Amino acid sequence: MAEIIDGKRIAEEIKAELKIEIEELSRGGIIPGLATILVGDNPASHVYVKNKTSACEKLGIYSEQHTLPKEIKEEELLELIATLNKKPNIDGILVQLPLPSQIEEKKILSAILPEKDVDGFHYYNVGRFFCEKSYSQMKKEGLFLPCTPYGIMEMLLRSGLEINGKEAVVLGRSNIVGKPITLLLLSANATVTICHSKTANLKDVTSRADILVAAIGIPCFVKKDMVKRGATVIDVGINRINDKIVGDVDFAEVSKVAGAITPVPGGVGPMTITMLLANTVTGAKRRKEVYILK
Repeated sequence: MAEIIDGKRIAEEIKAELKIEIEELSRGGIIPGLATILVGDNPASHVYVKNKTSACEKLGIYSEQHTLPKEIKEEELLELIATLNKKPNIDGILVQLPLPSQIEEKKILSAILPEKDVDGFHYYNVGRFFCEKSYSQMKKEGLFLPCTPYGIMEMLLRSGLEINGKEAVVLGRSNIVGKPITLLLLSANATVTICHSKTANLKDVTSRADILVAAIGIPCFVKKDMVKRGATVIDVGINRINDKIVGDVDFAEVSKVAGAITPVPGGVGPMTITMLLANTVTGAKRRKEVYILK
């Protein structure tokens, strides 16, 4: 049976570290601040934003939530972002996706100042991320890394799972998970193959992986015959089936052959919110540096 990679435990470990940093910042008069923007009434998004707000409160991060009607005009949302960009006590701005059809997602995300883009989606931050060679250097430079891929890297490293020299396969090519986790694994010296719906002989590719990241958005898609014995399997999927949350990996099957595996829920999910908080604290540290220079 595979070792379970406990995302909840690792998330709590990181939050304990963040709490120490937040207390130190507060002694210097800096309270990290996060603003979340939720457009519409998507139940899953409401729960997700509520969890973020709760996590902020527990750590001592100032948070403000802006819930807007789904009929809002793009110009109004841009005005709100412009206001938050100017607020000195806000270190991070998060716009919950997806957005209604009348709003252009790229325009909204690029309107957030790069230094407040704690999701790591702004073109400037994506460019910086792309140009750095090593994961350790990215962290040293305080880059805003996309939260889910950032969380995956911390799970692997803090679980003592080797990345250097390993063959990794990523199922999924989204801008949120697939592409950035590919670059992060490369930055930690893995050899990476990225797969998608048009990949030929998919099982042949995935069964070579020492590290398999499933972010394809199809419930229980990855079966045990797609997994190399002893592989590390990271399940990013969150799919609801008959009031039950399942991942993109058939956990019951794959856990019999994998060496290590993340559960759903309790794996990647808690890490995503935690790394958002980590990015917010990084933003506050930058604010402190600017304050000292003044």
